[in-house]
Amino acid sequence: MTLKFGLLGAGRIGKVHAGAVAATAGAKLVAVADAVADAAAFIGSSYGAEVRSVDAIMNAKDIDAVLITTPTDMHADMIEQASKAGKAIFCEKPVDLSVERVRKCLDTVNANNSALMIGFNRRFDPNFMEVRARIDAGAIGAVEMVSITSRDPNPPPATYAARSGGIFRDMTIHDFDMARFLLGEDPVSVFASASCLVDPEIGKAGDVDSASIILTTKTGKIAQISNSRRATYGYDQRIEVHGSKGLVSAENVRATTVELATAEGYKRDPLLDFFMTRYTQAYANEIATFIKTLEAGKAMTPSGDDGLKALLIAEAALKSSKSGKAEAVAY
Repeated sequence: MTLKFGLLGAGRIGKVHAGAVAATAGAKLVAVADAVADAAAFIGSSYGAEVRSVDAIMNAKDIDAVLITTPTDMHADMIEQASKAGKAIFCEKPVDLSVERVRKCLDTVNANNSALMIGFNRRFDPNFMEVRARIDAGAIGAVEMVSITSRDPNPPPATYAARSGGIFRDMTIHDFDMARFLLGEDPVSVFASASCLVDPEIGKAGDVDSASIILTTKTGKIAQISNSRRATYGYDQRIEVHGSKGLVSAENVRATTVELATAEGYKRDPLLDFFMTRYTQAYANEIATFIKTLEAGKAMTPSGDDGLKALLIAEAALKSSKSGKAEAVAY
């Protein structure tokens, strides 16, 4: 069986997912839609897909599933439209920046019994998947503490920061989902400290670019997250999980594992410096998992509820960063 996809959104992340579909057995990109005609045409010609309107893709009998990679403010409406049209749905995070809008959207998804996966791609990184597998195998005993480092090579333009929903909803939301994934429990309280240290224009836009967050679960497990919009040495992505029997961690990914030793010292290749190169395999694994889950008739993971919970943690983090106190997560 080949699952036939329609792609809604032909921007940067749309190109990533188009490539992932093309590289995945049992998947075919049939059509693409985008308000920018040239962007849609480029993906269409690259992967043998037709350029169609959003409505045409939603109503098409030759399309089984849609990939929603449009701007965030279009996600919820498109999810609802696809759900009503009987399509399986993959949507990039977040469903929406409004908790109320997300809840309403998920009500529609649940009423139609639609399959919905949210694009938290880091769960599908081979290294992070192996960390979770070691935890499940009991290698470190009971999980006690999680440390997540997530720092971008360069800050986004201040114009992006102004419409992104802020660092917690836009960037740290990936880390909130990863914390839940590794802890195996939902955080119930959040303490966040945040500053604008990288680009004053981001601060003028009402956002921050540097943050430290502590999450605590009901049983007392702790996750600590370190974020920055600037890492001069590359895309810094590390995790560490400490348990009752030991520790398991995943280090940064480099272009090669080669190390040169001379009289001047030791030299290694730099870190990968872009999320699309760092997480190429994660995006492919994500699409493959979406297809396998559909074929098996199982519940999607990460689900719409996972997306909602990550957003609720982000809301608590934002509130904490302003109040200076730990804040409860309003599940």
